Amino acid sequence: MHMQSRSFWRYRYAGYILFLGLCLAHWPAWGQERVFTRQDTLRGSITPERAWWDLQFYHLTVKVIPESKRFEGHNLIRYKVLHSHQVIQIDLQEPLTLTKVTQDQKELQYRRDGNAWFITLEKSQEAGHTEEIVVYYEGSPREAMRPPWEGGVQWEKDSNDNWFIATSCQGIGASVWWPCKDHMYDEPDSMRISVNVPAGLKNVSNGLLIGTEEQSDNTVTFHWKVNNPINNYGVNLNVANYTGWQETFPGEGGALQVSYYVLPESLTAAKKQFEQVPKLLKAFEHWFGPYPFYEDGFKIVEVPYLGMEHQSSVTYGNKFSNGYLGRDLSGTGWGLKFDFILIHESAHEWFANNITYRDIAEMWIHESFTSYAEALYLEYYFGKKAASEYVIGVRDIIQNQARIMGYFGVNHKGSGDMYPKGSNMLHTIRQIIDDDELWRRILRGLNEEFYHSTVSGKQVIHYINEMAGQDFTMVFKQYLEDIRIPELEYEIKNGTLHYRWNKVMDDFAMPVKVRLGQEEVVWLHPVANQWKKREITGKTLEADPNFYIVTKKRNGLKR
Repeated sequence: MHMQSRSFWRYRYAGYILFLGLCLAHWPAWGQERVFTRQDTLRGSITPERAWWDLQFYHLTVKVIPESKRFEGHNLIRYKVLHSHQVIQIDLQEPLTLTKVTQDQKELQYRRDGNAWFITLEKSQEAGHTEEIVVYYEGSPREAMRPPWEGGVQWEKDSNDNWFIATSCQGIGASVWWPCKDHMYDEPDSMRISVNVPAGLKNVSNGLLIGTEEQSDNTVTFHWKVNNPINNYGVNLNVANYTGWQETFPGEGGALQVSYYVLPESLTAAKKQFEQVPKLLKAFEHWFGPYPFYEDGFKIVEVPYLGMEHQSSVTYGNKFSNGYLGRDLSGTGWGLKFDFILIHESAHEWFANNITYRDIAEMWIHESFTSYAEALYLEYYFGKKAASEYVIGVRDIIQNQARIMGYFGVNHKGSGDMYPKGSNMLHTIRQIIDDDELWRRILRGLNEEFYHSTVSGKQVIHYINEMAGQDFTMVFKQYLEDIRIPELEYEIKNGTLHYRWNKVMDDFAMPVKVRLGQEEVVWLHPVANQWKKREITGKTLEADPNFYIVTKKRNGLKR
């Protein structure tokens, strides 16, 4: 398959789809400083009221009342005391409200500061001890305006007028619908989720279903158990008149229970479309290592929005068609060989749910690797050329108007370029490593080294540097923190090639593969703003298109 021409309408329309869809951030104009509030800091930083305790376990209990669009419930929070402190921060967003907090059955005093709740503990909190509090809450949670990018709770009806309810909360935060420690640096080691819904409906959440209880008020409670650590936004609640089926995937970690939950009217289409699921699991275990949550199974759950990477409960709304809502964002044809949401959101089980960013400023850790996973899926089934064409194709939707790295400590994520540009950054680094088996060992090694961990970008970059035996620190910095595409500037004169990197950070240095003349393929090692030269026989230079750079031929350079 050959790359097709990129027409103007495809560029604009695909860009609209991706950046009004997948883009999760709005940056100030380049050079302007973003102004943050106290609420941003309370949400995005490890405050003193968070730092002193280590989250161990949640048992979230929620009663869903569709007719009034209300939640009522409580969350048991178990934690280990790291050092003595008497005030604990729990997060819950307006218009929801806490109604009571207890420890050892005694009610506690608390105060609210916006979406942060500060609870005064009466019992002495001694280092090394394990304690619990129970937080009760109620209200009508914020309705999702444009899920999943502007999340909350979605109250829809299916074609038979049954309720079709779903939560989505990346970015806005899990505290938009349940009380928790709403910062990514700390995860519970395990969790239980109990959701009460009207009879005739089913709840699907994370982990394994361990029981259901019929209640006297014509409702049913579904109990789910999550056996592994889970990030806050990965927790979800889905309510509908679900039907479905199960199968077993023979994976690297043994027999994996795979479950599907869809609306009855979707069953036929879903059974055909979801034939891709065992294929994607096989491909991603090849590239990334064993699925990280065998004990919790793997689910695809139909929802009324596009989809999200909820851990072991991947949500899906891509209309049972290949591509991104039926469109190929790469413009090459390869994007129609797979269901974008199935592939992208499932790959997040490795990069987002297994390896999780400590601060949303480094959301690229999730999205760059997962966007590149789309190409890796193609490579596994269609070959390396298909993968390269796909990655190169999505360059047309890179905007380069704001940097990928967000601001730290204020719950701020960077530019949506973290998807296509992040993917091309990794593809470029792979070319420099120039060893596909080593590249695969790096991807698998990341998931082993940081298994069930929250990490910083420095940790990820350091691991890649160590495994590759090369220092890519400035390469990552250039693509993540600068909007300029590295420009290979050159001149060929009298059998001599002069070359350098332009439009880069001062310390930038990156090797690049080029073709000189018709035959000779060589590696150049340009550096920032400093001319180098070499003798050549050819009269032309063409950079390997797998490198995300631009080239610029100059004449009459002043050196």
